[in-house]
Amino acid sequence: MMSAAQAAQAAPRDDILAGYAAQAKAADAAFAGFSAARGEALHRDRHSGGKPDSPSCTSCHGENTRAAGRTPVGKAIEPVAVSVAPTRYTDAAKVEKWFRRNCREVLGRECTPREKGDWLAFMTTQ
Repeated sequence: MMSAAQAAQAAPRDDILAGYAAQAKAADAAFAGFSAARGEALHRDRHSGGKPDSPSCTSCHGENTRAAGRTPVGKAIEPVAVSVAPTRYTDAAKVEKWFRRNCREVLGRECTPREKGDWLAFMTTQ
């Protein structure tokens, strides 16, 4: 059962996901919802379009989403899993800022709304 504090933190994240769902549906009428499995693949797979030192999200965030990560220059990154960082992904502007920066570094382009929603769906299961 979710506590009142957890529910309050989930509401903004749900709003962010709803926005991505609307954008994904507008881009593809066949959009049927987000997939944590696709989000996990996006997070763990190696990509060739971005920077050579960051071919995957795990390059900085690590394999364990519940553990702290590290940037290429050694700066600590808080865990990305919602279970250990419940206030993450509750500020839409911050979420967009980090998606814009990290997607460009890893993929060499902006993430699609579906990719963003899939990745967030994965993080909410972690």
